[in-house]
Amino acid sequence: MHSRLRWLIAPLLLIVFLFTACQGVMVTPADQQQEEVSTELNVLCTPQVEWCEGMKAEFEKANPDITVNFVRMSSGESLTRLRNERDNPQFDIWWGGPIDSFVAAKQEGLLEAYDAPNMANIKNPDLMLDPDHYWVGIYVGSLGFATNEDWLEENPGVEAPTSWDDLIQPEFEGQIMVAHPSSSGTSYTHLCTVLQLMGEEEGWEYDRQLAQNVLQFTKSGAAPAKFVGQGEAAVGIVFSHDIVAEQEAGSPLVLTFPQEGTGYEIGGMGLIKGAEHLDAAKKWFDWALEPETQGLGPKYDAFQAPTVEGAEASRPELLEVNLIDYDFLWCGEHKKEFVDKFTNEIAGAENLKK
Repeated sequence: MHSRLRWLIAPLLLIVFLFTACQGVMVTPADQQQEEVSTELNVLCTPQVEWCEGMKAEFEKANPDITVNFVRMSSGESLTRLRNERDNPQFDIWWGGPIDSFVAAKQEGLLEAYDAPNMANIKNPDLMLDPDHYWVGIYVGSLGFATNEDWLEENPGVEAPTSWDDLIQPEFEGQIMVAHPSSSGTSYTHLCTVLQLMGEEEGWEYDRQLAQNVLQFTKSGAAPAKFVGQGEAAVGIVFSHDIVAEQEAGSPLVLTFPQEGTGYEIGGMGLIKGAEHLDAAKKWFDWALEPETQGLGPKYDAFQAPTVEGAEASRPELLEVNLIDYDFLWCGEHKKEFVDKFTNEIAGAENLKK
């Protein structure tokens, strides 16, 4: 009787086993792999919109199965957006903007580490690569002054500034334009440059004096070059590559540098923690560190210097100036503190010129 019962139950158990096993392998490895391949990529893009559009087009050409969506924001805005979307990230990768913001983003747990194979191309890993691989440098640019040539002709005896001290002289009262550090990485680079050059106490006092000569703070770091070129002010504090781009477009601008030393940026790139399309983001990350990709900048009026071996700077003279020993880590670690101090004690962030 027992043997007959076992003979009846055994087939039933086999059927249950096979059904359960089939349920567990309903998704084949090929199907699973297909599900993991993204056809969309959302990029938070900080450089000028022309370069963002160019990079979108070039990446889609190299990866025709992926559609790139990008939003252009200044680095300060980008960092705020990532903070606000921490629990529901809307972007997959952040491309461009000074690495001070990427240092801050890493500290706040907003980025995803990635051991990209093309990190081996980086020229100066100690300077351009996060030791934990949360961000990497993708371009370099120096801070300069843009002065309107027509304004200089209308004001004989006044010369284009060649020192930080020139900017706080009476002749430039109401004639300076610079972005606000709450929204602009360019302006934060300027702020942190002054604090390093002069020391914190003297640097903050200098910025108070400079603010008295500022006509208006802008939202975007590159905007002062455009507005000064249009004659709305005499001098803008801008990254030199953005000044060159305006010169190439026909703006009557003179480019000068502070002789006592100027700050510079390393533009960064990092994956967003919790990215929905992480596989596509890694493809962009790897592609952006190829020499051919970094050589695309001038095609889209972007004259920053590249960070990888095999890519040559289109305007090497922009880095052949007196650069200070800019401490990116220190500036990144103190970014919120310094921006808040500037906003609360020197100039609010309301009504920024766009």
